[in-house]
Amino acid sequence: MITGSDAGRKAGFAALIGRPNVGKSTLMNKLIGMKIAITSKKPQTTRNRIQTVYNDERGQIVFLDTPGIHKAKNRLGDYMVAAAERTLKDVDVVLWLVEPATFIGAGEQHIIEELKKINTPVIIVINKTDTVKKEELLAVIDAYHKELSEAEIVPVSALKGDNTEDLVQTIFKYLPYGEPFYDEDTVTDQPERQLVAELVREKALRLLEEEIPHGIAVTIESMKYRRKICDIEATIICEKESHKGIIIGKQGSMLKKIGASARADIEKMLYQKVNLQLWVKVRKDWRDSDILLKNFGYNAKEESM
Repeated sequence: MITGSDAGRKAGFAALIGRPNVGKSTLMNKLIGMKIAITSKKPQTTRNRIQTVYNDERGQIVFLDTPGIHKAKNRLGDYMVAAAERTLKDVDVVLWLVEPATFIGAGEQHIIEELKKINTPVIIVINKTDTVKKEELLAVIDAYHKELSEAEIVPVSALKGDNTEDLVQTIFKYLPYGEPFYDEDTVTDQPERQLVAELVREKALRLLEEEIPHGIAVTIESMKYRRKICDIEATIICEKESHKGIIIGKQGSMLKKIGASARADIEKMLYQKVNLQLWVKVRKDWRDSDILLKNFGYNAKEESM
């Protein structure tokens, strides 16, 4: 029985799914008002299922940002797809983010087939509405309505925050009444070290050449607090010696750029000065090694159970 201040409030889980690079992480960050999930223009930026918490007078939404659903090319890809597809059965509502285009390709058709297998309510979120005209958007809404007629459709711009309040209101429609799962001051389930590692990886994604980012991981070797500063030692893992040279750059120039950019965001997150030391190591074909995947925080076997 629900009594007191929680009476009449709702609480539940909402998964964000979709093809790589449709703006899932950007939308989640916008909704909770804080940068938790890293973003970049390169696909498959998100590798883990990230959980964040939204609270207001209506109740609590626990968002799960999942890796983009795509055709896996290695064990890491298998892990990412399994993490995304498994989430569909664990939540109260699914937010399927799509591009504002009338062409529904093979990737989207695969997601449609997966959504038809579950009983979970679906909200189709047409993102990036700021990139198309209103009459074009109406055609997109019609195209997706024909594919999943029972799903609600909410157009938004995650980048600009357009129509996000309508999306939140629609999500609450599908959540059950109940007590919150987390305290109001909880923002994410991600450990602090994981957030730091992801911020370093984000900067590498944005600064490195096209073929390298998918082959890197970041581990935090140590994180120690002093009175006015946090000392962090992190290692960027790559797959080839040639990649190591590019990550370091001439006279360490690229590694310095990655470190300086990451340090600025880490300081904002930790609210204190940071001394960040970066190293680079080669671990050949780590994305196809179950042992190394587990060591780097991607337990593929558990996710596919």
